[in-house]
Amino acid sequence: MHIPVESYHLPNGLHVVLSEDHTAPIVAVNLWYHVGSANERLDRTGFAHLFEHMLFQGSANVEANEHFELVQRAGGTLNGSTWLDRTNYYETLPSHQLALALWLEADRMGRMLPAMTQHKLDTQRDVVKNERRWSVDNQPYGSWWERLPALVFPEEHPFNHSLIGSMEHLSDASLDDVADFFRTYYTPDNAVLTVAGDFDRTETVRLITSYFGDIPRGAPRPPLRDMTVPPTLGNTRREVIPDAVALPRLFVACRTPVFGTDGYYAASLAGAVLGMRTGCRLEQSLVRRQRIASQASAFTYDLAKGSDLLVIDATAHAGVSAEQLEAAVLAELDAMVAHGVTEDEVTRARALIETSFVMSMQSAAERADQLSRFATYFGDPTLVNTQVARYAATTAADVSRLARERLGADNRVLLVYVPAEEPPAEAAAVLAAAMACARPRWSPCRGRRRALAPGRRARTGSRTS
Repeated sequence: MHIPVESYHLPNGLHVVLSEDHTAPIVAVNLWYHVGSANERLDRTGFAHLFEHMLFQGSANVEANEHFELVQRAGGTLNGSTWLDRTNYYETLPSHQLALALWLEADRMGRMLPAMTQHKLDTQRDVVKNERRWSVDNQPYGSWWERLPALVFPEEHPFNHSLIGSMEHLSDASLDDVADFFRTYYTPDNAVLTVAGDFDRTETVRLITSYFGDIPRGAPRPPLRDMTVPPTLGNTRREVIPDAVALPRLFVACRTPVFGTDGYYAASLAGAVLGMRTGCRLEQSLVRRQRIASQASAFTYDLAKGSDLLVIDATAHAGVSAEQLEAAVLAELDAMVAHGVTEDEVTRARALIETSFVMSMQSAAERADQLSRFATYFGDPTLVNTQVARYAATTAADVSRLARERLGADNRVLLVYVPAEEPPAEAAAVLAAAMACARPRWSPCRGRRRALAPGRRARTGSRTS
């Protein structure tokens, strides 16, 4: 597989990536800003996710929500998502509508502040608060994706705090705070614009220069707080959460090498051996043979700074205790640490990952997203063409060594959810009401399910799914 890639920079610093493919008359526009929750002040958490909403609320020449209307009327789809270290926006349209998508993205990059009002901020702040209530506070097991990083990373680490932010910080956010955050991070020199699919190169370059070329470069951005952490935790950390849930559920996280390093590919393959598809160890042992778990999987966070995480997620079978579930999961981890993996297991895992990756590249939208990703993290979108080879070069011995060094008892966080014996009446009532209601209406941060990099677990919007 070889994806054609052309890459250049505008004078204002915007990194432009082009990938032509005339197979189908569609084009994908994908814009990554190198800002996520890691860039937030500790007293203003949730800003990156709030901005995912705010950037759909209009700009100087676009009314609130008109971005959606224009793209959808043109026969396209669109959305945005937020993660710990990036925010992205994307559209897929018929190829003759490329100018529309580029103009819309340029207008909100260069001319959003004149349209920002207190009313829009108040409205979207309430939307985000409601999203937090639904997806975290009143969702069974919903707090796992903010509790787990908080246990893995030190308190001052940029990945420690909640991506969606706290109610208090969201309430305290002023219009000046929001405007300052936008001016700091949503600038062309902090962004990658990728166009993939059916387009004319000469006309596309002209449109990009015309729409984005006069947007000024941003001021110097404050450096991230120190991202470095020791390779291992040094012990096993365990937290038990009584919750209004029917079945125990266990999350195990281990620090692993960051995305893009040789160690990452070994960790990714280890995760696939443990928990990818029905042939994996956890599925075969815990779900099928022992009937300890009703589901079990493993995945990496794919973080490119500080430390990545390999996470195991297992839910108990009916009648199985949290202690039984934990013992069975840790036994599988211990076996991999002690005995490593076989060549057959790695061959299977590699085939699954490669197939998933190559199939995802058939989509213009996913191709654009991957190109933006490698350009953002490493400055080189052509790395997309090296991924299959990186996995092919990773041996069973590499995976076994990674397991010995990173998956042992000296490098584990255990987050255990157990059914609360007597949940407070108020919490039980809230949970019952939430489960009885239909899912809230669509909002910008509920993105498409993403088939991204090899070994990467799909995620939508501002949370892992």
